[in-house]
Amino acid sequence: MAKSGKMAWRSPSNIALVKYWGKWGSQLPLNPSVSMTLTNCFTETVIEYTLKDNQGGATFNLLFQGKENVRFEDKVRSFINVVSKELPALNSIHLDISTHNSFPHSAGIASSASSLSALALCLLSINNSILDVNMSGNDFLRKASFLSRLGSGSACRSVYGNWVLWGETTGFDDSSDEYAIPLSNHVHEKFNSYYDAILIVNSGEKPISSSQGHKLMESNPYKDSRVRTGKLNAASLIDALKSGNKSTFSEIVEYEVANLHAMFLTSHPSFILIKPETLQIINKLKHFRNETKLEFTYTLDAGPNIHLLYAEDIRDKMLHFINSELTSLCEDGKWIDDKIGKGPILIDSN
Repeated sequence: MAKSGKMAWRSPSNIALVKYWGKWGSQLPLNPSVSMTLTNCFTETVIEYTLKDNQGGATFNLLFQGKENVRFEDKVRSFINVVSKELPALNSIHLDISTHNSFPHSAGIASSASSLSALALCLLSINNSILDVNMSGNDFLRKASFLSRLGSGSACRSVYGNWVLWGETTGFDDSSDEYAIPLSNHVHEKFNSYYDAILIVNSGEKPISSSQGHKLMESNPYKDSRVRTGKLNAASLIDALKSGNKSTFSEIVEYEVANLHAMFLTSHPSFILIKPETLQIINKLKHFRNETKLEFTYTLDAGPNIHLLYAEDIRDKMLHFINSELTSLCEDGKWIDDKIGKGPILIDSN
């Protein structure tokens, strides 16, 4: 039994193509979601741990980006309290936690997926080290995905690389609302080298948080329709990924964007997260695609920033278009050059 030690994980963010919006129970999704794991947008979390003599629960100190952060500290405290029921070693431990993101917090990238999955991976590793628990790679990742979900729904998808499914889906017997599963065996090689150009339209605080938005979904008059659509689109998108059909893939991804933001408009009270520049960029993208016949698509999260998705074989053309036509519509010309990623990495374990 290890009395003290150090654990460090790097975990990436992800972008959902079929959206998770609306939940029930303990962070369980109303409909399945499908995502692409990223590479360059990640969180690194380092934890030094020491066993305590008493069983009074976990205590911790936290530095976020090298500084104290009360808001994130509250989120971590809540998360540790929840996962301690699954990880008994945490009931008598002190943790010194240091975490940082590879991307600026103001970049508008949802950091909860990467930060809480990195934390879950560290805590599970620490628990297993202290209690001498041996878990196979698959069992470990599934448990980490389960734990990540308790902190942030989208975080459960960051535990795996490439393309990921979260939520019970017909035809996938191992799919579950409680954890995500990798889709690596169900994806055509055309989709194995995708890039994500994240166009930062606005990095300001959103007028409504994702938690508030999920809550509003409970009374949305179009909730049931959205759930049905999400289930159908998840199955159809996976079919497109399997067959290598980029046209169908793009149609579903862009329909999901429209459907998600329609839920914002039909909530009570309603809210709008896109900006004028968001629409200008979308119009430019559609015009460019019509002119060139290049196969690319775009999505948005719950915010104004655009994720431009394209395959490696058209990268030079897309980079030229981004730099010549789109950066002028980005905040201070900012955008992030990212791509499909392989998932979390264990950095340190001793």
